[in-house]
Amino acid sequence: MPPTRTTACLLVLATALAASAAPARDDHPLVSRYEGSEVKDKKVDEFAEYKLVTSLKDKGEPGGETVSGKLTRLVYQNPRDRSTLEIFRNYEQALAKAGFTVLFTCALDECGPAYARSAWSRHNGLFAAADGDPRYLAGKLATPDGTAYVALMVGKQRTQLDVVEVRAMQEDMVVADAAALAQGIERDGSVSVYGIYFDTDKAVVKPESKPALDEVAKLLKERPQLQLYVVGHSDMTGALQHNLKLSEARARAVVKALVDGYAVAATRLDGHGVGPLAPVATNATDAGKAKNRRVELVAR
Repeated sequence: MPPTRTTACLLVLATALAASAAPARDDHPLVSRYEGSEVKDKKVDEFAEYKLVTSLKDKGEPGGETVSGKLTRLVYQNPRDRSTLEIFRNYEQALAKAGFTVLFTCALDECGPAYARSAWSRHNGLFAAADGDPRYLAGKLATPDGTAYVALMVGKQRTQLDVVEVRAMQEDMVVADAAALAQGIERDGSVSVYGIYFDTDKAVVKPESKPALDEVAKLLKERPQLQLYVVGHSDMTGALQHNLKLSEARARAVVKALVDGYAVAATRLDGHGVGPLAPVATNATDAGKAKNRRVELVAR
């Protein structure tokens, strides 16, 4: 069977960057590191807003558009015997072969005067611009699961790679209002709530979750007799026992957010976690996994 377009992209990137036969474990699956580079920092945020630089303002400060999705940030230490131009050209060629559309690129003074380059860090955290000899590229790729944006900044010392994956499924997971939540509970005895976010492997409710929490709190206020099990669900990534504990911790974090932030009586809510044991979609795709990661309200 011939490789799919996504598989082909991975193969092209892994070979064109001359890193190894496959991306190293810490690399992003879409973009391998340049040979000889070392990972100095990695951060993954399951949902974040990101200011993608696609233009420069009059004074050289970065401008562009804001995209939202899963953000993976990788910072590599450059090999000492390679120039920024050589590293950048390798990435540029690999991304082009993989089908990325270049949205914006700049090099050296085209990226703005030296005094303005610190603004890149304030804009979106691309601090590699301050290393000197900056070379930048922003690209976009349509994937079966949505859209991937890449922001690449190569400096003298470091290469910084930010990948934002905008899932197609997220567009369908609109935060339901209180009336829709009530209707789901009345009809099925339970309802899934999307729009409650956590960082990867963390159980701290993120500020972006406020619209969803507002609606759950409104539901509880409008129905003072309603008592709920708050159930955390995960996809099948990772060990079962870990996911069971994590999903329960997240459910309890949601309970705490409602009790502390909205004065909901603690006796009305009971948090539990079932990990990946009750999926509503396949775990074989990123879109399915996104749908399985949810909080469910169950009437009790």
